[in-house]
Amino acid sequence: MNSLLTNLLKIFRWLLGVVFVFSGFVKLIDPLGTAYKFQDYFAVMGLERLSGSALVFAVALSVIELLIGLNLLAGIRLKITMITAAVFMIVMTPLTLWIALKNPVSDCGCFGDALVIGNWATFDKNIILSLLVIAIFILMRYHTVILKPKAEWVLMGYSLIFAMAFAHVNYHYLPMIDFRPYKIGKNLPKEMAVPPGAQANVYSTTFTLEKNGVQKEFSLENYPDSTWTFVAQHTRLIKKGFTPAIHDFSIRDANMNDLTDSILNLNKYLFLLVSYDLDQMSTNHLARIEHIYQFAQQNHYAFYMLTGSASDVIAHFQQVNKVGFPICTTDPTTLKTMIRSNPGLILLYHGTVLNKWSNDALPRLTDPLSSNPNDETPSIPSAWEALGFAVLYIILFWVIRLWLTTKYKQSKNSYYQTTN
Repeated sequence: MNSLLTNLLKIFRWLLGVVFVFSGFVKLIDPLGTAYKFQDYFAVMGLERLSGSALVFAVALSVIELLIGLNLLAGIRLKITMITAAVFMIVMTPLTLWIALKNPVSDCGCFGDALVIGNWATFDKNIILSLLVIAIFILMRYHTVILKPKAEWVLMGYSLIFAMAFAHVNYHYLPMIDFRPYKIGKNLPKEMAVPPGAQANVYSTTFTLEKNGVQKEFSLENYPDSTWTFVAQHTRLIKKGFTPAIHDFSIRDANMNDLTDSILNLNKYLFLLVSYDLDQMSTNHLARIEHIYQFAQQNHYAFYMLTGSASDVIAHFQQVNKVGFPICTTDPTTLKTMIRSNPGLILLYHGTVLNKWSNDALPRLTDPLSSNPNDETPSIPSAWEALGFAVLYIILFWVIRLWLTTKYKQSKNSYYQTTN
């Protein structure tokens, strides 16, 4: 009977562990995306003052989830792990019920962009996880402890260090796995296309403009003269239809002319410098960006900057930084989705994404780009880097565990009582 309950406990903690590892991993692989989701929650809850700390909340939540999952899979520090998991579910289950009832956001973000599920499905998922937590608490006395507490804390510390290093790399050098429709290899016009016969979504685009200190909203049909200053662009869904993977992407010049098709269908290399907010943009590598622009000019490549900032902010940016490249406007949420860096650089050819660089990894370009666009894609897909990180973690974990087992081994017949 004890053997059956021990095996049942293993199954339950492995199931719960896999969910927590997956949830923490996909959020930690995209820390900025998780931070943006926190900012959405802060906005609907009236807690905008916390938006500046969204990245801290994002990394902390992701690391906690990942550590809970890894501890459950490895069977270490089970008591404190389950207490943490219980507190987590006590907070998250009512929160997801509120989200399901009020629907303040369309996607809870519990699995990042890797797996988008509805708000009610998220609540149902948390009910199941809560039941697993209760079941593990009931069966926890059948858990076999192999390592002493000191050894288990060493393994937890190792997992924490590895998780923080993983977050650091993904934050500074873009997510190793890109789950969004703007990832390398995607053709943007195809991702924006609506199949023949399908009913397209109907959107209403309005523009907030200012004149003499007064702000008003205008549509494309009644767009005013140039004496008005652009402040913001808003796109609203009017009628639901077929939704392509990319449905809210547009590029407009200073006069609000739509350049989307003409830019994306250029039959030559195109550099897009992306900054959703110029006020928050890092300018520490602006000289290198200007060099890339000059490189594009010399080799007859196209170069545009896309931003979601207002026209007065754009003018101030141009005046202060003396940049020569053209600046167009795009919805800031779209720009956040395109690349997780402010600024970030994207290379395209005839609408196909060939490469992406964060501000901390901008390329040093000297020789003209290849006549074959495929040569400009990364030689090693970044997803392999994520796999390499995971394999390295597992190997080192078991090496450390094996060493600790020989040093701090306890009786294999001792069942879990109070050591965890």
